[in-house]
Order: sequence, then structure tokens, then C-alpha cells
Amino acid sequence: MSKPFIYGMSVEGENFTDRELETKRLMLNFENGVNSILISPRRMGKTSLVRKVQNLMKESQTKIVYMDIYKCRTEYDFYEKYASSIIQATATRMEQMIETARQFLVSITPRISYSPDPYTDFSLSLGITPQTHTPEEILELPERIALSKGYDIVVCIDEFQQLGEIPNSIAVQKCIRSVWQHHRHTSYCLFGSKKHLMSQLFYSRNMPFYQFGDMFFLKKIPTEKWVPFIIDRFTTSGKQISEQLAEKIATTADNYSAYVQQLAWNIFAQTEKVVTEETFQAGMEATLAQASPLFVEMTASLSAYQLNLIRAICQGYHTDFGKKEVTSRFALGTRSNLPKLKQSLTDREIIETTEEGIFLSDPLFQIWFKREMM
Repeated sequence: MSKPFIYGMSVEGENFTDRELETKRLMLNFENGVNSILISPRRMGKTSLVRKVQNLMKESQTKIVYMDIYKCRTEYDFYEKYASSIIQATATRMEQMIETARQFLVSITPRISYSPDPYTDFSLSLGITPQTHTPEEILELPERIALSKGYDIVVCIDEFQQLGEIPNSIAVQKCIRSVWQHHRHTSYCLFGSKKHLMSQLFYSRNMPFYQFGDMFFLKKIPTEKWVPFIIDRFTTSGKQISEQLAEKIATTADNYSAYVQQLAWNIFAQTEKVVTEETFQAGMEATLAQASPLFVEMTASLSAYQLNLIRAICQGYHTDFGKKEVTSRFALGTRSNLPKLKQSLTDREIIETTEEGIFLSDPLFQIWFKREMM
């Protein structure tokens, strides 16, 4: 029997719930060569959604390339990952990888090793450097392969915000955009886990990737979708949960996909036959215990002012932090200090700003903070 709830990795098959509209839209984009930009908070299932569409299109003539560039720290780290991922995805055997690499990239010595990535059997290293290839040569690679082999390619890049962190980032982005915008047989799906950085890359008129593609914001899966999913996963595994407690799992996790799955799994692990309020609380304690070391690390380096702003948010204040009653009650310092305070917590992805005001980015962190730091 498969695990009824999955968290900490992308989910597939019966563990994937809802997202019918987003799946249809993204698949339509892939099939028609439309660039896609996915923006949402962490733990909303962006990677799972892309993986789902990738699996649905396995039998199509379009080749889907997936890569995660989180570990890329320089421009040429990115080019190496980009080229090796494209070659691996467009070749089915080791021999084909080497042949494709040598056909489309000169002056390289490809090396193949077993891959730690569960989605690929082999890892390809090309040794791309500024001395061997120009950026344009690498960036044109998928388009050249697509034209040569007579199919379309979609390049999916996870943690795309990492490009904004590398040295000389704006110049690199301009170069990439200038090449990609002319591709007719290659399209791109760009997404990442840092919402505020992704927003800076794609929403600002001054940034190279402004209006690069179809942008959509991945929203939370609604409670009414989570409830039947949770009940079904318990029932299929021979256990029972009431509609009320299934709803409580979703709302406690604020409908954040990864947290709903994590909390549901911990409650499942505490339950013999039927979920009770006691097993719910035991599962909640287990979930907080798992997250606690991360939250302790997050808060350890925060200043007193930063912690006080978080306390104000936990007390229900989301706007008008500059009012004297707020700054005095929570010791936030001077009004002039507030913009820097907010920006520092935004950069750490602890808070986010919406039309309704400022909120904590992580619902589980808010529960933990109220218990441990208030």
C-alpha cells in the first residue's frame, strides 16, 4: 500500500488532489508553446503541478525538460545545469546522451554517472566554461535540438529566482531573455519557492523577464476540496476520520498543501482505527516538533524589533503599524524604522504583504510562535 499522505517532496498520482483548472491551463500552454510563470508562496505544490503535467504528456510529441537550479551560484553553473538537463531529457540511453552532446556542443568531454535524482537514471557532466562556450551557444541548445529532431521542447526551471542571486544578475537575465524570446519550438515554464523574489523578477517593468509569459498565481486548494481527499485517504487505508476533523486538518494548516499532507500523515500515524480529538492533538504536536528546529533557527538571529513586529501580527495587527498605540505597545521603535523592519522580514520570507495588510508567510510558524515566543 502506498503512503496515504506525502510531504517534503513533489506528489503524484492518487496523492495529488484538485488543481484541475491549473493543470488544464498549464498543459494547454505546454502544448501550444506558451511560456508559463508560476508564482505562489512556499508549500503550495508548484513542483507537483509541473510534474503532473509532465507525466500527463509522456506520450506526446513534446519533450518536457525539468531542472532545479537551486544549487547554481554562478552564470556558468546555470549553463552547465541547463545544457546537461536538456540533453538528458532528449536522449533515452547513455550512448544517445553522449552522441547528442557531441553533435550540438563542441569542445566538451561528457561524463556520465549514476544520478541521485529519482527522476533520472544518469547524471551528465559537460564541463562548460567561459573558455569553451558562449552563453548564446548554450541558450540556443534546446531550439537547435527541437529543429533537428522535429519536435517541440518545454524547459521547466524550478527555483528560477536563483538567477536573481548570481553575480551580474541583470546582465545575465538580459542575455537569456534576448535568446529565449526568439525561440519558436522551445517554450519555458519558470517557477520557484521564494514568492517575493519571483515577483521582483516578473512583475517589475524594469526587469528583463517582465511580461515574458503567461503568469498565474497558484492559490490555496479550498477546504471543500481537501475534506473528501483526506477522508478518502484515511478510508482507503482502513481508518476513519469525520468530516469535521478532516476540515480541521485543512484549516489548521491554512490549506497550505505540504502542511495539510504533513499534518494529516502525523494524525494518521497516531490513529489506530478512528481519528479522535486526542489523536488530532497528538498529530499536531508531532508536526510542531518536526518544524521546531527550523523555527528556532529562524528566530535565533532576529532582533527585538523584528520579534516584536511578529508579535504584533500574531495579535491581529496587519496594517497601521506606525500608529503610536501600536509602536508603543509592541516596542517597534520609530516610524522611520518600520520600512527597514518590514523589508528585512520579507527578505527572510517570514512575512508577506497582501492587499489586506502584512501577514506571516507560514501558518505553522505562527502557531509555533504564539506558543513559544508570546
